[in-house]
Amino acid sequence: MPRSTRPNFVFFIPDQLRYDAVGCFGNERAHTPAIDALAARGTRFTRAYGQHSVCSPSRVSFLTGWYPHVRGHRTLDHLLQADEPNLLRLLKAEGYHVAHAGLRGDTFSRGMTRESTSRFGFAVRPGRIHQPSPYGPEHPLARAFYHGKRETPGVALDFDEAVIRTAEQWLAEGLPEPFVLYLPLVFPHPPFVVEEPWFSLHERASMPPPLEASRDDKPAYMQALVDRYGTERLAPGDWAEIRATYAGMVSRVDDQLGRILRAVEAAGLEASTTTFFFTDHGEYLGDFGLIEKWPSGQHECLLHNPLVIATPDGVEGGHAEGFVELVDLVPTVLELAGVEAGYSHFGRSLVPLLSNPALPHREAAFSEGGFRLDESHLFEQAPFPYDLKAAVQNEQPVTNGRVMSLRTERYTYCRRLYESDELYDRQADPHERVNLAGDPAHRDVLAEHRERLLDHLCATADVIPWEKDPRFDTEGQVEPRG
Repeated sequence: MPRSTRPNFVFFIPDQLRYDAVGCFGNERAHTPAIDALAARGTRFTRAYGQHSVCSPSRVSFLTGWYPHVRGHRTLDHLLQADEPNLLRLLKAEGYHVAHAGLRGDTFSRGMTRESTSRFGFAVRPGRIHQPSPYGPEHPLARAFYHGKRETPGVALDFDEAVIRTAEQWLAEGLPEPFVLYLPLVFPHPPFVVEEPWFSLHERASMPPPLEASRDDKPAYMQALVDRYGTERLAPGDWAEIRATYAGMVSRVDDQLGRILRAVEAAGLEASTTTFFFTDHGEYLGDFGLIEKWPSGQHECLLHNPLVIATPDGVEGGHAEGFVELVDLVPTVLELAGVEAGYSHFGRSLVPLLSNPALPHREAAFSEGGFRLDESHLFEQAPFPYDLKAAVQNEQPVTNGRVMSLRTERYTYCRRLYESDELYDRQADPHERVNLAGDPAHRDVLAEHRERLLDHLCATADVIPWEKDPRFDTEGQVEPRG
């Protein structure tokens, strides 16, 4: 059978991976040789941003090219619907063999995984690798989602390892071309746990401490979570332990990426395959005294994305410094595949940047999250270890309020529906510690960013379906008598 002239795609998507946890994005302590090598033969995007800080809304957004507010995809339970476009289904309809290794419950509504893929699930099933917290439920490390070293001979056959082995087997057997190999992992999502050799790979003493900052003039959830989780009880050594274990989890992800890239090469597909590496969102990891993530969190550590794209025809070692959003993935993939979207979306193709990374792309990046108060019945309800998170949301719903943010060349602006605005000068304050929204000297900057956010909302409030409805519904009408 002749080889397809259309490119194959590999989407390698860790969960909850911080931008600054990867070597090629500036972390000199990281051990991520496979990601770094992928960036060396492709393009890394140093100012890529996700549109939401929680798994499901982010995944729906980057598969549709829509901002979460367009169709209300702002919860863990409102997933891709049958009447909504998504990238995998579009490619399948255009002749791509879409192979989804594993099965996640945070992306597709019932029946839509099968509708959007040619195959999904496991060729190698995961074992029951579940290590409960070795600490009591009120121990500060338990409340920081720390489980420690996973005791298992060799590599644990958990969800991620089963995904990787499944993909390796499919590649060795031969996937019909052109194909999409979609690999959504779980690591380094907490609990923070990993086996050797990754557990001991990073020296605890070399781990940088979390960012510290006053929680005054900040959204209420930050202090509420510190109070409820008791993270102030954690000593510097505890944070070093958590951060080193997280770094080990990232290194395990990197090792698995290397295996996939070697399997692609062994199948003779390297010259016809484009690889996308990115995550859904990041992780607090102790910054501001916080752990995990929050639905209305808009911090850099949650939204800044380690996006790398390597295509055979692109430049090597490309470094794109302009703003990029994950909604841009849809038009990028479709252009590479020669497929028309056939619907309205808000992405802008990154294909020109793959050959000339210095080209301008976006002037700002937009993100969002949270809920209205009348949506409180849709808040999370969860057992341990997420019980405290759910309790804060339900007992203090304002902490989970709607928020929209934008990042321009110098500033970050957050508009919160029930709380005060935030404005940060990243040039003087790169870690967004000092809220300038109440500073009279920044009144004009604040007004300008409010206006830009209003323009964004006006332009992206909804989408019109391209298929028109008939003006008259004549089906079943009563015919006149006589």
